[in-house]
Amino acid sequence: MRRNAIFWGSMLVLFGVLFLLSNLGVFNINVWSLFWPIILIGMGLWFLYGYFFRPKGEVEHANIPLEGASRARLRVNHGAGRLNITAGAGAGDLAEGDFGGGLDQSSRLSGDTMDVTMKVPSQAFVFPFGSGMTLDWSFGLARQIPIELELETGANESQIDLTDLQVTRLSVKSGASSTNVRLPASAGSTSVVVETGAASVKLYVPQGVAARVSGSAGLAAINVDERRFPRMGSMNQSPDYDTAANKVDITISVGVGSVDVV
Repeated sequence: MRRNAIFWGSMLVLFGVLFLLSNLGVFNINVWSLFWPIILIGMGLWFLYGYFFRPKGEVEHANIPLEGASRARLRVNHGAGRLNITAGAGAGDLAEGDFGGGLDQSSRLSGDTMDVTMKVPSQAFVFPFGSGMTLDWSFGLARQIPIELELETGANESQIDLTDLQVTRLSVKSGASSTNVRLPASAGSTSVVVETGAASVKLYVPQGVAARVSGSAGLAAINVDERRFPRMGSMNQSPDYDTAANKVDITISVGVGSVDVV
């Protein structure tokens, strides 16, 4: 973000100096005729700098306290880059990790529930690739409390490992992305809703966890491991789904792309 400010600030100073010299009669040229060539050359050099000398960018380490809450509702909006979520927040925290491009978060304690929204700051999207900025996020969540998790992703790559988490509800909305989700192993009953556009989503159901899978697809494919989850009428379902201690109920709506359940 600082580098973007340096670039545009330099462009403004350069054109201000050129206009001043032209008005003082130091030289007689049409400064406006140089505007777009200089801007394009400057942007080209900026992109090349970002490609060949790409730093890791500005990474913010942040944590979100639970403030005594015994459950949480978490919305994660991540449009680009890589997203990695797993178990492992610090003691007393809902979430903790590293956030490329920074973190814009709001939290509110309502009764026993911590309600949190996490998103990339809007200014981080100003020529992120040209500036060498990375928008990669990697953070852990609290293991010990029930969590309702909503993920909304764009053109990114997501690795979501919920194996050791108590996620009771998961919503995945993705655009042109690749998303791998390992579902909870011992959260009791978990509801999963997947809505995708032109995306690839793979859901891993841990051994010992039963599953029920239903959904609709446009120009897409829903692939379910029928050895574990046999076809039963309009859905796929584990034989022991009704009596299982740990189970996931998966509903899928996909446009163009694919969703695999294994």
